[in-house]
Amino acid sequence: MGVFSRDIKTMDDLFVHTLQDIYCAENKVLNSLPDMIDKASDTELKRALQKHLGQTRNHAKRLENVFRRHGATPKAIDCPAIDGIVEEVQDVAGEVGNRYVMDAALVAVAQAVAHYEIARYGTLIAWAKQLGRNDCANALEQTLLEKKSADQRLTSLAELYVNRKAA
Repeated sequence: MGVFSRDIKTMDDLFVHTLQDIYCAENKVLNSLPDMIDKASDTELKRALQKHLGQTRNHAKRLENVFRRHGATPKAIDCPAIDGIVEEVQDVAGEVGNRYVMDAALVAVAQAVAHYEIARYGTLIAWAKQLGRNDCANALEQTLLEKKSADQRLTSLAELYVNRKAA
């Protein structure tokens, strides 16, 4: 059937479908972050991932509020993209024997997740505005700013500490 459900006929349907996709992603990230935190050896990386865990909890709650504001029930659908990224975490973790290289791999995977989420949130914001749902767009923009900030923090950690130790 492809990426989208046959029930998508309108921009509103597409908006809700994509909300369900990112809701799935946020919940899968919530489940995988504790394992990533356990595998991280760099103190600053652990802190960044722990902060991201707390933010992700808030992002999932914020999404639930966006669903309700829009008159939809919070619901997750399958999210194959995040499934692939989470699977990559598990694969890499099983293959990396050096803790410093593991930290570099964790940063890379965390950024892959962040970039996916940034793309989804950007799209949802544009669609919310098009649908006249500035209330939803504002909530989603707050999350997008936090995602971009987390991504920048990971880049800084990689460039200042993590990659140097792994090299």
